[in-house]
Amino acid sequence: MNVESANESNPIVCDRIAQKISAHPQNRITFAEYMETALYDSEGGYYSTHRPQIGAGGDFFTSPHLGRDFGELLATQFAQMWELLGKPEPFTLVEMGAGQGILAADIVGYFQRHCPEILPGLDYAIAEKSPSLQTEQQQRFRQLGAPFDTIRWCDLDELTEKSVTGCFFSNELVDAFPVHLVTRRDGQLQEIYVTVKGDREFVEVVGELSTPRLADYFQFVGIDLLSDAYPEGYRTEVNRAALDWMETVAGKLQRGFVLTIDYGYEADRFYSPTRREGTLQAYYRHRHHSDPYLYVGRQDLTAHVDFTALERKGRSLGLETLGLTRQALFLIALGLGDRIAAVSRGEGGTLSEVLRRREALHSLIDPMGLGNFGVLVQATSGEKGLQLQGLSEPSR
Repeated sequence: MNVESANESNPIVCDRIAQKISAHPQNRITFAEYMETALYDSEGGYYSTHRPQIGAGGDFFTSPHLGRDFGELLATQFAQMWELLGKPEPFTLVEMGAGQGILAADIVGYFQRHCPEILPGLDYAIAEKSPSLQTEQQQRFRQLGAPFDTIRWCDLDELTEKSVTGCFFSNELVDAFPVHLVTRRDGQLQEIYVTVKGDREFVEVVGELSTPRLADYFQFVGIDLLSDAYPEGYRTEVNRAALDWMETVAGKLQRGFVLTIDYGYEADRFYSPTRREGTLQAYYRHRHHSDPYLYVGRQDLTAHVDFTALERKGRSLGLETLGLTRQALFLIALGLGDRIAAVSRGEGGTLSEVLRRREALHSLIDPMGLGNFGVLVQATSGEKGLQLQGLSEPSR
C-alpha cells in the first residue's frame, strides 16, 4: 500500500488485516484471507460496510445497468426451464449476489407482463452476502409492491439439501470470490502471502503452499505450471472458493439448472504461459488497475473465472454441462437480435431514446466487453440433453 493512498483506505479494515497478520506465527496471511477481509469484513469490507459504488457513476457497472433487456432475456430462458421441468410448484430461482436488485426486478417484471402463469408457483430467493446491498434490494421491492414483495432472502448454507427445483444463477459473482496467489519460483510452485511493514503498508512475501489443495487444483484442471512452457516468476490465481461454492449449490439442487455468467476462460486460456501476471484486477471509481493494496476496503477486487474448474467440479457432483458459450451468443439466441432490429426501425420512443437503447443493446454483445463474458449452464442428470434456447444456434 503506497503512503499517498493510505488516507483513502478504510482504517478499520486495514487494522483488521494487520491484526490477522500479527496473530499468525509467521507474520503473514494468504492473499485469499487478505481479499476476504478487504471485501467482506463485517466492520470494514468493501461489500459489507457501505453501499458498493455500482452503476455509471461508481466503481463498475454490470449488464442489468444497461436497461431491462438483459433481465427480460434471462427471464425468457427461465420460462423455458420452467416448462422443461414440468411447470413445478414451487419453481425456485435462487439469485446469488443480486447487486442492487435491478436484475430481480426485471425478471419478475417480465413474468408479470408476459408469463403471469409462472407467478403463483414462483419462489424467488436472493442469497446476498452484503448487508448494505440487501437493504437496498428490500427497499426497491417494497416500493414496487406485488408481486415483488414475495421475493425472499436466504443463506445458501441454510437451504435444505436437495430442496430446490428450478435454477441457481449468478451474474458477476464468482469473480469476487477470494483467490490464492501462486507463483513459479526456483522450479517450485509457491504461494504469495501478504505481510505488513511500517504503518500499515501491506507487502507481498513468497513461501511454501499454505495447503496441498492448491497443487491438487492444477492437477484437477490439467495444468502443469512447472513445465518448461511457464517462465520463472509466472504468477496466477487459484479460486478454491469457487469449487466449495459449486459443491454447496449442487447439494441443494434436486432438479434443474445452474447458470453462471462471468468473465473468464477455460483452463488452457486462463493459465496461458503468456498471461504472466494472472488476471487479478482492482476497480476504483470506474478505473481498473493491478494494485490490490491501494484503497483497501474501498475498491473492488476481482479475478477471472476458470470455467474448466466449475465444469469438472460440477460433473464430479452429478451436474452435466449443457453448454459453455459467450454472453453475446446466449443473448442473441434468446432474441436480442430481434430487439436490435426493432430499435433500428425506430421503434421504442424518441430519436434520443432509440439511440440510447441501441447503444445499450450493442454493449451487451460487445466482443471486447460484456459480450465476451462466459455463460455456463449445468443441469442435474435427469435434464441431460435438454435443448435450452440460449444455447441454440442463433438463426441467421
